[in-house]
Amino acid sequence: MSCIYKPIDLTKLKTYSLFDRKSKVSVTDFAKPWQKGATFKNFLDSLPDILAGDQIQKVISSITSAVKNKKTIVFAMGAHVIKVGLNPIVIDLINRNVISSVAMNGAGIIHDLEIAMAGQTSEDVSESIEDGSFGMAHETCTFLCDAINKAQDESIGLGEAVGRFIIEKDLPYKDKSILATCSKKGIPATIHIAIGTDIIHMHAKFDPMKAGGATHKDFRTFASVITTLNKGVYLNVGSAVILPEIFLKAVTLVRNLGYFLEDFTTVNMDFIKHYRPVANVVNRPTAKGGQGINLIGHHEIMLPIIAAGVIEQI
Repeated sequence: MSCIYKPIDLTKLKTYSLFDRKSKVSVTDFAKPWQKGATFKNFLDSLPDILAGDQIQKVISSITSAVKNKKTIVFAMGAHVIKVGLNPIVIDLINRNVISSVAMNGAGIIHDLEIAMAGQTSEDVSESIEDGSFGMAHETCTFLCDAINKAQDESIGLGEAVGRFIIEKDLPYKDKSILATCSKKGIPATIHIAIGTDIIHMHAKFDPMKAGGATHKDFRTFASVITTLNKGVYLNVGSAVILPEIFLKAVTLVRNLGYFLEDFTTVNMDFIKHYRPVANVVNRPTAKGGQGINLIGHHEIMLPIIAAGVIEQI
């Protein structure tokens, strides 16, 4: 039995000129070959104005504009930023008055403290979990539990308490601590914990009520910072769940209270794409105005490039 369908007739196909068509890629957007001895600005200018090459330029430009206009720049970070050796980059941006405020999840105080105390952090979980020794470093727990008590006694937030305590105890690597730097500069450093996620929550000395009170104070301080975000920049670097959720709640809180928040830039940076940062940082908060940018790549490469680009422009 023969097929009832015959090959379609192509002779009446409508075409147009390539030269009249709108195209998304042009030679004017192409990368430029590197010239030996050129500057870092030349390197940035040599990137293609396509996808991430264009986006990273927008991030640098947005931060630079915010700095020049004295607008708020919030650096919200997962502890991975510390674990890939970026404390000096963050600290330099704080000292240059680029970063206005820092927010961390609960792991942030652990790794920042261990760097300040011992100059090293990040144990081998796969090895230590087998015998139950994971998370059992007593110096880390004792110091942070004392800092939580300090937060309660002095009616301060958890981030401020840890930063102050690192300075007061004159820890040997305090100059490598983001929290100590924030304390010295007098800028907000807020810590947003979820009970059960961090090693100190396993220890008998940990007081969940005091910790909860301190982190709630930090949430309120964080929300106060977000009231000033218009024309500023919010960066979420390496937090997949906690900080994107905190940010979304802070945005709705300050809008509910009547603060104007419609024109700002949000940036998410991570090495894989996660749902919550894209939804809660990049898309939803900027739906009324501003721009959201999602950069995929390694923090240890992207953040130094962005920091250097900003420093060159300011």
